[in-house]
Amino acid sequence: MREFKGRIIAPGCVTAEAVVSHGGLNTLASFQKALQFGDKTATCGDQNNKDLYGKQMAGKALCLPQTIGSTTGGLVLYCACSMGRQPACMLFSKPIDSLAAAGAILADVWLESSSMPVIDSLGEEFLDYVKDGMSVTVKDDGVVVVE
Repeated sequence: MREFKGRIIAPGCVTAEAVVSHGGLNTLASFQKALQFGDKTATCGDQNNKDLYGKQMAGKALCLPQTIGSTTGGLVLYCACSMGRQPACMLFSKPIDSLAAAGAILADVWLESSSMPVIDSLGEEFLDYVKDGMSVTVKDDGVVVVE
């Protein structure tokens, strides 16, 4: 078990199973099937992300370095939250980009029924330690416990 301290972008507490990407998450490519075709498990559709392609993201602790790709990234995250297809939390090893932050913050502020805690700046050690299937707990003070 290890603890990592990050910066809170969207608050909340949750425990979920980890799914890990060591490359950037192309938000639009990853969530397109969930948003357009009704995939309630939010199976990652980004063929360029070898770590996540074909894996369920909804309800998982999505551990990643950063998001990449289109300027629609924030809107995609907000829409995934509004449809109940969001990860249980998003945990960034690096500082979050402004688009992903906007989507997470807007979902937190505008949506009452949806929660997706987001923590960034957890460090490279976090991404080196966490593996698919591990249990990840996000605490309200920005501490992330990985078991």
